[in-house]
Amino acid sequence: MTQTTLTVNGEPHTLDLDEDMPLLYALRNHLGLNGAKYGCGLGQCGACTVIVDDKPVFACLTPCSGLAGKSIRTVESLGSAERPGPLQQAFIDEQAAQCGYCIAGMLMRAQTLLERNPHPSEEDIRAYMASNLCRCGTHLRIVKAIRHVAEQGAMPHENRR
Repeated sequence: MTQTTLTVNGEPHTLDLDEDMPLLYALRNHLGLNGAKYGCGLGQCGACTVIVDDKPVFACLTPCSGLAGKSIRTVESLGSAERPGPLQQAFIDEQAAQCGYCIAGMLMRAQTLLERNPHPSEEDIRAYMASNLCRCGTHLRIVKAIRHVAEQGAMPHENRR
């Protein structure tokens, strides 16, 4: 066990972790942040996607040992059930979630896209989101939700770096 400080959603957390522990387990088991899901464990589905220093990463493959001093954001940083953020609200409005298992990862990947490119084309959205899978097949609604936010210019500036 090694003492590691992870900065998650703006808050530092000092944890005793195995050096090779995947970030996903630290988030879920040590910090109680259960938004990111374990999907495949191979970085092939995207259910565990979080943002590390403005880049989407698969938390199931990212060891905690290399994350000291980095900014980690999870879906919990985007809003709450009572006050969903713009992207979350668009997913709700477009009924983009069916079972909901992939949605946290989809939201985090979409968040990074909109922070990098506030007005992506549909082709940009499809290409950027391709690494995240939805087994329920709501991809069209997910794309529509992202386009809605982009067209409205609804991304809050405080989330952008």
